[in-house]
Amino acid sequence: MHPKSPKWLQDIADACALIRRATQDQTLVGYEQDAVVRSAVERNFEIIGEALNRIRRTDPETAARVPEYDDIIAFRNLLIHGYDVIDHVRVWEVIQADLPRLQGQVQELLEEIGPRP
Repeated sequence: MHPKSPKWLQDIADACALIRRATQDQTLVGYEQDAVVRSAVERNFEIIGEALNRIRRTDPETAARVPEYDDIIAFRNLLIHGYDVIDHVRVWEVIQADLPRLQGQVQELLEEIGPRP
């Protein structure tokens, strides 16, 4: 594993936790109406995608252990470059259906690595 991969995996785990915490008491309608929460969520999805992109470039074996990592990176690119056409319903679906699974996968990888100094 690349020396920076554990840090990037932790960045992903932290971003997942923040997104889940920011949206835990939200509904889709509330999410769509709350620009501050949407901003925080989008920023943290950008962090997730960028961290995975760095892992993919430097540590492809670890990246391959995160199913759909290419889709996650593409989602990050859409949020950054397509900011004016973001589909909030799609982002909400990712939060509800995909984010918990990603968080679990990353947590498993971090547990395999063990505590870091």
